[in-house]
Amino acid sequence: MSKASRPPARAQAPQGPGERLPPSAAAASGPAGSSGPPGAAGQGPLKAPVLEATGLVKTFRSGQEEIVVLDGLELSVRPGESLAVLGASGSGKSTLLYILGGLERPSSGTVAAGGRVIYDLPDAQLARWRARSVGFVFQFHHLLSEFDALENVAMPLRLAGASRDEAFARARPLLERVGLAKRLSHRPGLMSGGEQQRVALARALAMGPRILLADEPTGNLDGRNAAMVNSLILELARGGGMAAVVVTHNAKLAAMLDRRLVLEGGSLKEG
Repeated sequence: MSKASRPPARAQAPQGPGERLPPSAAAASGPAGSSGPPGAAGQGPLKAPVLEATGLVKTFRSGQEEIVVLDGLELSVRPGESLAVLGASGSGKSTLLYILGGLERPSSGTVAAGGRVIYDLPDAQLARWRARSVGFVFQFHHLLSEFDALENVAMPLRLAGASRDEAFARARPLLERVGLAKRLSHRPGLMSGGEQQRVALARALAMGPRILLADEPTGNLDGRNAAMVNSLILELARGGGMAAVVVTHNAKLAAMLDRRLVLEGGSLKEG
């Protein structure tokens, strides 16, 4: 059952009491001092998982039939690690991303982030965790058509309490990093599909997330821009300690990431 066309839930939440905005999202880095991927040369000991799924089951009803999409799935991702999730169309890859990111509850099983089971959190706390810790890049970019590129990328920061000037100051370098320095004032309708996808990636990085969940992030890009996006994802993971889970059919991107997993029969296998 394909879920890729479903628009995501609103991920942002207002700033909570005593919370501050993350350090400058212009650097789009994860937690300071985080190590690179496990086993990388010159890195320290393994860090605790930033995201861990245990026994995930997801089923859907179609008339009298129960469709099992995920069946006891296990997954663990550490800071600085990047992994590709491959699989046939309709195998549940997008559904897995929604569950990992706190957008859709599993039928059973748990998702833990930093030792907390996220679906045990009250809805407001879950929304706040999702807004501050997770960056999403969906197969369809879901940009706001009435806002230009700079405003779209600044939106998560504005919803988290940043002033307009502060949000723009953090958003502008992200757009420059994805090659859109000359498109800041363009609305989505005046941009190509590839440009819109790069705006979506910049928006996903605006809050300096600990986890990036990407669904075909290079699907609409030409070779040069796909390579730029690939390199940026790897740089942010390995250099900034961000964990990246990327659903992709792009063999070159998958080969660049630290691990390759195949979703088949509701579970993940080394690919």
